[in-house]
Amino acid sequence: MTSVVLAGGGTAGHIEPALAVADALLRLDPGTRITALGTARGLETGLIPARGYDLELIPPVPMPRKPTPDLLRLPVRLTRAVRRTRQILDRVDADVVVGFGGYVAFPAYLAARLRRTPVVVHEQNPLPGLANRVAARFARVVAVTTEGTPLPHAQVVGMPLRRSITTLDRPALRSAAAAHFGLEPNRPTLLVTGGSQGARSLNTAASGAATALGAAGIQVLHVCGPKNTVIVESAPGAPAYVVVPYVDRMDFAYAAADMLLCRAGAVTCAELAAVGLPAAYVPYAIGNGEQRLNAKPVVDAGGGLLVEDADLSPQWIVANVVPVLGEARALEAMTSRARAAGRRDADEVLARLVLAAVRS
Repeated sequence: MTSVVLAGGGTAGHIEPALAVADALLRLDPGTRITALGTARGLETGLIPARGYDLELIPPVPMPRKPTPDLLRLPVRLTRAVRRTRQILDRVDADVVVGFGGYVAFPAYLAARLRRTPVVVHEQNPLPGLANRVAARFARVVAVTTEGTPLPHAQVVGMPLRRSITTLDRPALRSAAAAHFGLEPNRPTLLVTGGSQGARSLNTAASGAATALGAAGIQVLHVCGPKNTVIVESAPGAPAYVVVPYVDRMDFAYAAADMLLCRAGAVTCAELAAVGLPAAYVPYAIGNGEQRLNAKPVVDAGGGLLVEDADLSPQWIVANVVPVLGEARALEAMTSRARAAGRRDADEVLARLVLAAVRS
Protein backbone atom coordinates (compact mmCIF):
# COMPACT_ATOMS: atom_id res chain seq x y z
CA MET A 1 0.00 0.00 0.00
CA THR A 2 1.32 3.43 -1.00
CA SER A 3 1.09 6.10 1.71
CA VAL A 4 0.75 9.62 0.33
CA VAL A 5 0.82 12.75 2.48
CA LEU A 6 -0.70 15.90 0.97
CA ALA A 7 0.29 19.34 2.24
CA GLY A 8 -2.01 22.01 0.87
CA GLY A 9 -3.97 23.73 3.61
CA GLY A 10 -4.91 27.30 4.37
CA THR A 11 -6.89 28.49 1.36
CA ALA A 12 -9.18 26.82 -1.15
CA GLY A 13 -6.56 27.55 -3.82
CA HIS A 14 -4.23 25.11 -2.06
CA ILE A 15 -6.82 22.64 -0.77
CA GLU A 16 -8.90 21.97 -3.89
CA PRO A 17 -5.98 20.90 -6.11
CA ALA A 18 -4.76 18.62 -3.31
CA LEU A 19 -8.19 16.99 -3.02
CA ALA A 20 -8.40 16.58 -6.79
CA VAL A 21 -5.08 14.72 -6.77
CA ALA A 22 -6.23 12.60 -3.83
CA ASP A 23 -9.32 11.55 -5.79
CA ALA A 24 -7.17 10.75 -8.84
CA LEU A 25 -4.75 8.65 -6.79
CA LEU A 26 -7.60 6.53 -5.48
CA ARG A 27 -8.96 6.05 -8.99
CA LEU A 28 -5.53 4.83 -10.14
CA ASP A 29 -4.86 2.73 -7.03
CA PRO A 30 -7.80 2.26 -4.63
CA GLY A 31 -5.41 0.92 -1.99
CA THR A 32 -3.55 4.21 -1.64
CA ARG A 33 -3.50 5.66 1.86
CA ILE A 34 -4.15 9.40 1.80
CA THR A 35 -3.28 11.70 4.71
CA ALA A 36 -3.74 15.45 4.49
CA LEU A 37 -1.84 17.99 6.59
CA GLY A 38 -3.39 21.22 7.80
CA THR A 39 -3.74 23.62 10.69
CA ALA A 40 -6.65 24.42 12.95
CA ARG A 41 -7.03 27.90 11.43
CA GLY A 42 -7.43 26.90 7.76
CA LEU A 43 -10.40 25.96 5.60
CA GLU A 44 -9.11 22.40 5.51
CA THR A 45 -10.76 21.61 8.85
CA GLY A 46 -14.10 21.63 7.04
CA LEU A 47 -13.26 20.79 3.43
CA ILE A 48 -10.98 17.78 3.87
CA PRO A 49 -13.01 15.65 6.34
CA ALA A 50 -16.15 16.41 4.29
CA ARG A 51 -14.46 14.70 1.33
CA GLY A 52 -13.67 11.63 3.45
CA TYR A 53 -9.92 12.08 3.92
CA ASP A 54 -7.88 11.87 7.11
CA LEU A 55 -6.64 15.26 8.33
CA GLU A 56 -3.66 15.67 10.65
CA LEU A 57 -3.10 19.09 12.23
CA ILE A 58 0.29 20.72 12.66
CA PRO A 59 1.19 24.04 14.32
CA PRO A 60 0.79 27.00 11.95
CA VAL A 61 3.97 28.71 10.77
CA PRO A 62 3.02 32.07 9.22
CA MET A 63 5.83 33.65 7.23
CA PRO A 64 6.19 37.35 8.10
CA ARG A 65 6.81 39.43 4.97
CA LYS A 66 8.29 42.33 6.94
CA PRO A 67 10.61 42.56 9.96
CA THR A 68 8.29 42.14 12.96
CA PRO A 69 8.51 40.47 16.39
CA ASP A 70 6.92 37.40 14.74
CA LEU A 71 10.08 36.99 12.69
CA LEU A 72 12.06 36.36 15.87
CA ARG A 73 9.66 33.56 16.83
CA LEU A 74 9.84 31.90 13.41
CA PRO A 75 12.69 29.44 14.16
CA VAL A 76 10.95 28.05 17.24
CA ARG A 77 7.59 27.76 15.47
CA LEU A 78 9.14 26.13 12.43
CA THR A 79 11.10 23.63 14.53
CA ARG A 80 7.94 22.67 16.41
CA ALA A 81 5.96 22.25 13.20
CA VAL A 82 8.68 20.19 11.49
CA ARG A 83 8.98 17.91 14.54
CA ARG A 84 5.20 17.34 14.63
CA THR A 85 5.08 16.74 10.87
CA ARG A 86 7.90 14.21 11.01
CA GLN A 87 6.04 12.31 13.71
CA ILE A 88 3.01 12.12 11.41
CA LEU A 89 5.11 10.97 8.45
CA ASP A 90 6.61 8.23 10.61
CA ARG A 91 3.21 7.12 11.93
CA VAL A 92 1.60 6.82 8.50
CA ASP A 93 4.83 5.42 7.01
CA ALA A 94 4.79 8.06 4.29
CA ASP A 95 6.18 7.06 0.90
CA VAL A 96 5.91 10.53 -0.62
CA VAL A 97 4.95 14.08 0.36
CA VAL A 98 3.01 16.13 -2.18
CA GLY A 99 3.00 19.86 -1.47
CA PHE A 100 0.93 22.63 -2.99
CA GLY A 101 2.66 25.59 -1.38
CA GLY A 102 1.70 27.78 1.55
CA TYR A 103 2.52 27.68 5.23
CA VAL A 104 1.37 24.07 5.65
CA ALA A 105 3.69 22.83 2.92
CA PHE A 106 6.91 24.41 4.20
CA PRO A 107 7.34 22.28 7.37
CA ALA A 108 6.15 19.24 5.41
CA TYR A 109 8.91 19.72 2.84
CA LEU A 110 11.54 20.10 5.55
CA ALA A 111 10.30 17.08 7.48
CA ALA A 112 10.34 14.97 4.32
CA ARG A 113 13.86 16.16 3.53
CA LEU A 114 15.09 15.15 6.98
CA ARG A 115 13.36 11.78 6.64
CA ARG A 116 14.64 11.26 3.06
CA THR A 117 11.09 10.92 1.80
CA PRO A 118 10.51 11.87 -1.87
CA VAL A 119 8.87 15.25 -2.41
CA VAL A 120 6.55 16.28 -5.23
CA VAL A 121 5.78 19.99 -5.63
CA HIS A 122 2.85 21.53 -7.47
CA GLU A 123 2.79 25.31 -8.00
CA GLN A 124 -0.56 26.85 -8.93
CA ASN A 125 0.57 30.39 -9.61
CA PRO A 126 2.92 31.93 -12.20
CA LEU A 127 4.85 33.53 -9.31
CA PRO A 128 5.91 30.76 -6.90
CA GLY A 129 5.77 31.24 -3.16
CA LEU A 130 8.68 30.79 -0.76
CA ALA A 131 7.83 27.23 0.26
CA ASN A 132 7.78 25.91 -3.29
CA ARG A 133 10.87 27.87 -4.30
CA VAL A 134 12.80 26.17 -1.49
CA ALA A 135 11.38 22.69 -2.06
CA ALA A 136 11.92 22.79 -5.83
CA ARG A 137 15.68 22.59 -5.18
CA PHE A 138 15.43 19.03 -3.84
CA ALA A 139 12.01 17.76 -5.00
CA ARG A 140 11.77 14.57 -7.05
CA VAL A 141 9.09 16.19 -9.24
CA VAL A 142 8.27 19.87 -9.80
CA ALA A 143 4.92 20.40 -11.53
CA VAL A 144 3.45 23.76 -12.50
CA THR A 145 0.18 25.08 -13.85
CA THR A 146 1.46 27.53 -16.45
CA GLU A 147 4.35 27.73 -18.87
CA GLY A 148 7.17 30.02 -17.75
CA THR A 149 6.76 29.51 -14.01
CA PRO A 150 10.28 30.17 -12.64
CA LEU A 151 11.05 26.88 -10.88
CA PRO A 152 13.90 24.51 -11.77
CA HIS A 153 13.07 21.35 -13.77
CA ALA A 154 9.39 22.32 -13.92
CA GLN A 155 6.90 20.20 -15.84
CA VAL A 156 3.71 21.89 -17.05
CA VAL A 157 0.75 19.74 -16.01
CA GLY A 158 -2.00 22.31 -15.51
CA MET A 159 -4.25 22.77 -12.47
CA PRO A 160 -5.70 19.64 -10.81
CA LEU A 161 -9.47 20.16 -10.74
CA ARG A 162 -12.53 18.42 -9.31
CA ARG A 163 -14.10 15.74 -11.51
CA SER A 164 -17.47 17.47 -11.13
CA ILE A 165 -15.88 20.33 -13.10
CA THR A 166 -13.68 18.47 -15.60
CA THR A 167 -16.52 16.11 -16.59
CA LEU A 168 -19.15 18.85 -16.69
CA ASP A 169 -21.42 18.75 -19.75
CA ARG A 170 -22.78 22.29 -19.67
CA PRO A 171 -25.32 21.96 -22.51
CA ALA A 172 -26.78 18.76 -21.05
CA LEU A 173 -27.17 20.33 -17.60
CA ARG A 174 -28.30 23.78 -18.80
CA SER A 175 -32.08 23.40 -18.35
CA ALA A 176 -31.86 21.79 -14.91
CA ALA A 177 -29.26 24.34 -13.76
CA ALA A 178 -31.33 27.30 -14.95
CA ALA A 179 -34.43 25.97 -13.21
CA HIS A 180 -32.43 25.47 -10.01
CA PHE A 181 -31.71 29.22 -9.87
CA GLY A 182 -35.03 30.43 -11.29
CA LEU A 183 -33.54 31.41 -14.64
CA GLU A 184 -34.61 30.87 -18.24
CA PRO A 185 -32.48 28.27 -20.06
CA ASN A 186 -32.52 30.01 -23.45
CA ARG A 187 -31.60 33.54 -22.36
CA PRO A 188 -27.97 34.83 -22.29
CA THR A 189 -26.77 34.66 -18.70
CA LEU A 190 -24.04 36.50 -16.81
CA LEU A 191 -22.67 34.89 -13.65
CA VAL A 192 -21.16 37.38 -11.18
CA THR A 193 -19.00 36.07 -8.36
CA GLY A 194 -16.21 37.49 -6.24
CA GLY A 195 -15.29 34.15 -4.69
CA SER A 196 -16.53 32.53 -1.50
CA GLN A 197 -16.64 35.85 0.38
CA GLY A 198 -17.78 38.05 -2.50
CA ALA A 199 -16.15 41.25 -3.74
CA ARG A 200 -17.54 44.71 -3.10
CA SER A 201 -16.28 46.24 -6.35
CA LEU A 202 -17.86 43.47 -8.43
CA ASN A 203 -21.10 43.71 -6.47
CA THR A 204 -21.32 47.47 -6.97
CA ALA A 205 -20.48 47.44 -10.66
CA ALA A 206 -22.78 44.56 -11.59
CA SER A 207 -25.79 45.82 -9.63
CA GLY A 208 -25.22 49.28 -11.10
CA ALA A 209 -25.45 47.78 -14.58
CA ALA A 210 -28.61 45.80 -13.83
CA THR A 211 -30.97 48.05 -15.78
CA ALA A 212 -28.74 48.06 -18.86
CA LEU A 213 -28.23 44.31 -18.70
CA GLY A 214 -31.97 43.74 -18.46
CA ALA A 215 -32.64 46.09 -21.35
CA ALA A 216 -30.19 44.04 -23.46
CA GLY A 217 -32.10 40.85 -22.63
CA ILE A 218 -29.40 39.48 -20.33
CA GLN A 219 -30.29 37.69 -17.10
CA VAL A 220 -27.91 37.61 -14.14
CA LEU A 221 -26.98 35.13 -11.42
CA HIS A 222 -25.13 37.21 -8.82
CA VAL A 223 -23.29 35.43 -5.99
CA CYS A 224 -22.68 38.36 -3.66
CA GLY A 225 -20.99 36.63 -0.69
CA PRO A 226 -22.51 35.59 2.66
CA LYS A 227 -21.68 38.87 4.43
CA ASN A 228 -22.80 41.19 1.64
CA THR A 229 -26.15 42.54 0.54
CA VAL A 230 -27.06 43.47 -3.02
CA ILE A 231 -30.43 45.03 -3.76
CA VAL A 232 -31.55 45.31 -7.37
CA GLU A 233 -34.85 46.69 -8.56
CA SER A 234 -35.84 45.10 -11.85
CA ALA A 235 -38.33 46.64 -14.26
CA PRO A 236 -41.56 44.69 -14.81
CA GLY A 237 -41.02 42.02 -17.44
CA ALA A 238 -37.23 42.38 -17.37
CA PRO A 239 -35.01 39.27 -17.36
CA ALA A 240 -34.29 37.83 -13.95
CA TYR A 241 -31.54 39.26 -11.75
CA VAL A 242 -31.07 36.58 -9.10
CA VAL A 243 -28.96 37.43 -6.04
CA VAL A 244 -27.73 34.62 -3.77
CA PRO A 245 -25.17 34.81 -0.93
CA TYR A 246 -23.43 31.54 -1.75
CA VAL A 247 -23.53 28.66 -4.22
CA ASP A 248 -22.58 25.13 -3.18
CA ARG A 249 -23.14 23.70 -6.67
CA MET A 250 -20.72 25.58 -8.89
CA ASP A 251 -21.27 22.99 -11.60
CA PHE A 252 -24.89 24.19 -11.76
CA ALA A 253 -23.79 27.83 -11.77
CA TYR A 254 -21.33 27.19 -14.61
CA ALA A 255 -23.92 25.24 -16.59
CA ALA A 256 -26.46 28.05 -16.27
CA ALA A 257 -23.99 30.74 -17.35
CA ASP A 258 -22.67 31.97 -20.68
CA MET A 259 -20.07 34.37 -19.26
CA LEU A 260 -18.64 35.41 -15.89
CA LEU A 261 -17.62 38.58 -14.15
CA CYS A 262 -15.15 37.32 -11.54
CA ARG A 263 -11.80 37.51 -9.78
CA ALA A 264 -8.79 35.77 -11.32
CA GLY A 265 -7.68 33.21 -8.76
CA ALA A 266 -5.63 30.37 -10.21
CA VAL A 267 -8.31 27.73 -9.63
CA THR A 268 -11.05 29.96 -11.02
CA CYS A 269 -9.11 30.65 -14.23
CA ALA A 270 -8.33 26.95 -14.67
CA GLU A 271 -11.92 25.86 -14.02
CA LEU A 272 -13.42 28.33 -16.48
CA ALA A 273 -11.00 27.34 -19.22
CA ALA A 274 -11.64 23.65 -18.55
CA VAL A 275 -15.41 24.03 -18.92
CA GLY A 276 -15.15 26.55 -21.76
CA LEU A 277 -16.61 29.61 -20.09
CA PRO A 278 -15.43 33.09 -21.13
CA ALA A 279 -15.08 35.69 -18.40
CA ALA A 280 -14.34 39.29 -17.65
CA TYR A 281 -11.54 38.85 -15.11
CA VAL A 282 -11.04 41.49 -12.41
CA PRO A 283 -7.72 40.75 -10.64
CA TYR A 284 -7.60 41.37 -6.92
CA ALA A 285 -6.08 44.82 -6.47
CA ILE A 286 -3.94 43.89 -3.44
CA GLY A 287 -0.97 41.53 -3.71
CA ASN A 288 1.91 40.87 -6.07
CA GLY A 289 -0.09 40.93 -9.29
CA GLU A 290 -0.33 37.15 -9.56
CA GLN A 291 -4.07 37.21 -10.38
CA ARG A 292 -3.38 39.26 -13.47
CA LEU A 293 -0.82 36.64 -14.53
CA ASN A 294 -3.32 33.84 -13.81
CA ALA A 295 -5.78 35.30 -16.31
CA LYS A 296 -3.23 36.30 -18.93
CA PRO A 297 -2.98 32.98 -20.86
CA VAL A 298 -6.72 32.64 -21.46
CA VAL A 299 -7.14 36.37 -22.16
CA ASP A 300 -4.23 36.30 -24.62
CA ALA A 301 -5.91 33.33 -26.31
CA GLY A 302 -9.08 35.39 -26.78
CA GLY A 303 -11.09 33.48 -24.19
CA GLY A 304 -11.72 36.36 -21.83
CA LEU A 305 -11.43 40.04 -20.99
CA LEU A 306 -9.27 41.70 -18.35
CA VAL A 307 -10.11 44.85 -16.40
CA GLU A 308 -8.30 46.31 -13.41
CA ASP A 309 -10.34 46.63 -10.24
CA ALA A 310 -10.04 50.44 -10.28
CA ASP A 311 -11.42 50.56 -13.83
CA LEU A 312 -14.41 48.31 -13.24
CA SER A 313 -17.73 50.19 -13.37
CA PRO A 314 -21.29 49.75 -14.62
CA GLN A 315 -20.25 51.66 -17.73
CA TRP A 316 -17.38 49.25 -18.39
CA ILE A 317 -19.77 46.29 -18.15
CA VAL A 318 -22.18 47.93 -20.60
CA ALA A 319 -19.38 48.75 -23.05
CA ASN A 320 -17.53 45.42 -22.89
CA VAL A 321 -19.66 42.59 -21.49
CA VAL A 322 -23.04 43.40 -23.06
CA PRO A 323 -21.68 43.28 -26.65
CA VAL A 324 -20.30 39.76 -26.08
CA LEU A 325 -23.45 38.36 -24.48
CA GLY A 326 -25.67 40.21 -26.95
CA GLU A 327 -23.99 38.80 -30.07
CA ALA A 328 -24.17 35.03 -30.51
CA ARG A 329 -21.15 34.81 -32.81
CA ALA A 330 -18.94 36.86 -30.50
CA LEU A 331 -19.98 34.71 -27.53
CA GLU A 332 -19.41 31.48 -29.46
CA ALA A 333 -15.94 32.58 -30.56
CA MET A 334 -14.87 33.59 -27.04
CA THR A 335 -16.31 30.36 -25.61
CA SER A 336 -14.34 28.26 -28.10
CA ARG A 337 -11.10 30.11 -27.35
CA ALA A 338 -11.59 29.74 -23.59
CA ARG A 339 -12.12 25.99 -23.99
CA ALA A 340 -9.02 25.64 -26.17
CA ALA A 341 -6.90 27.22 -23.41
CA GLY A 342 -8.06 24.74 -20.77
CA ARG A 343 -6.84 21.38 -19.46
CA ARG A 344 -8.96 18.69 -17.86
CA ASP A 345 -6.41 15.97 -17.08
CA ALA A 346 -3.99 17.63 -14.64
CA ASP A 347 -5.28 15.66 -11.65
CA GLU A 348 -4.48 12.32 -13.23
CA VAL A 349 -1.22 13.48 -14.79
CA LEU A 350 0.06 14.68 -11.41
CA ALA A 351 -1.21 11.55 -9.64
CA ARG A 352 0.80 9.39 -12.05
CA LEU A 353 3.90 11.52 -11.40
CA VAL A 354 3.38 11.01 -7.65
CA LEU A 355 3.20 7.22 -8.00
CA ALA A 356 6.24 7.28 -10.29
CA ALA A 357 8.18 9.23 -7.67
CA VAL A 358 7.44 6.50 -5.16
CA ARG A 359 8.51 3.71 -7.53
CA SER A 360 11.76 5.47 -8.45
